[in-house]
Amino acid sequence: MSHFVRRQRYLIDFTVASLGRRKGKNLGLLGVYTLIVFLLASVMLFSQSLRREAGLLLENAPEVVVQRMVAGRHDLIPADYLERIGKVRGVVAKYGRLWGYFYDPAVQANYTLLVPRDRDINNGEMIVGHGIARTRGLGAGDFISFRAASGTTFSFRVAEVLAADAELVSADLLLVNAADFRAFFGIAAGMYTDLALEVRNPKEVRKVAEKLTVLLPDTRPILREEILRTYDALFQWRQGIVFVLLAGSLLAFVIFAWDKASGLSAEERREIGILKAIGWETADVIRMKFWEGALVSLGAFLLGYLAAYGHVFLFDAALFAPVLKGWAVLYPQFRPQPFVDGLQVATLFFFTVFPYTVATVVPIWRAATTDPDAVMR
Repeated sequence: MSHFVRRQRYLIDFTVASLGRRKGKNLGLLGVYTLIVFLLASVMLFSQSLRREAGLLLENAPEVVVQRMVAGRHDLIPADYLERIGKVRGVVAKYGRLWGYFYDPAVQANYTLLVPRDRDINNGEMIVGHGIARTRGLGAGDFISFRAASGTTFSFRVAEVLAADAELVSADLLLVNAADFRAFFGIAAGMYTDLALEVRNPKEVRKVAEKLTVLLPDTRPILREEILRTYDALFQWRQGIVFVLLAGSLLAFVIFAWDKASGLSAEERREIGILKAIGWETADVIRMKFWEGALVSLGAFLLGYLAAYGHVFLFDAALFAPVLKGWAVLYPQFRPQPFVDGLQVATLFFFTVFPYTVATVVPIWRAATTDPDAVMR
């Protein structure tokens, strides 16, 4: 075993020295190779980070949301629908929710107005998200006025600004109490935006949704897992768009790498012939060239992946964030939490390192099995 390890170490030493003799050519290949890995890894890391953030944010969301549909569109739902639902097996809580959107022409952005269940807010006061506070220059104690659809102007005192670390979900959020919400939007008592149901056993969620469609045929149950799948599909679609945009560069690199790996220069052929002439076995020549391809591709993979990690988690993926995150006037400022998916790393490793390493072995095998004199000629 020690003999095998020592033999491989000598081969690696010789391979490194051989790469150094063609320094410019190999450094150019390493630079392009690293850039390709960096681009691919940046997109994959940032997309995976966004999907993970979405999953964490929806962890506390209700398992089922019930929306009333009128003429194919979402409409307000009466409170007595909670009574019509009755006691569905597996449902541990059900309640109505009040939320809506308001367009602010002053900043040309949509706000989300929400009535929270877990905190009390006084009449005439509101809690604002950090994004709105930053855009409108608001602080605790300031006043802000909105003109409702009825033409009435409502003035609210800012009671609190939500923490900046929650900006991903609260950048455009305004929290008010139920009375102010109903007065602002003109929603009558006994009406809700939608209903939320909490289910004890996740395996019973679909069964609960089936029962709801029978009990309330004019409603549409939306499952939390469906929302997660939608986010997942959205981010995968955006990731695919970036990959398509990079397809030209990827194809150019594949052609370049394949040509470099599958073709031997006159200098390389002469080197193989000399090695064979001084007694190297064919297997040793193939192993040496295998290590050459492995060192270049593995080095490019490590450098590219580390650069992508820093680009995404230290510099907020400045190159791809506008494409992958989407667009909004009130854009949340957040830093993706470092997260590495093992399967994702293995997939990227396989499709970037393995093909180049294999491509270097085939032409070497052909050259190494021929007569040394013929190879040098």
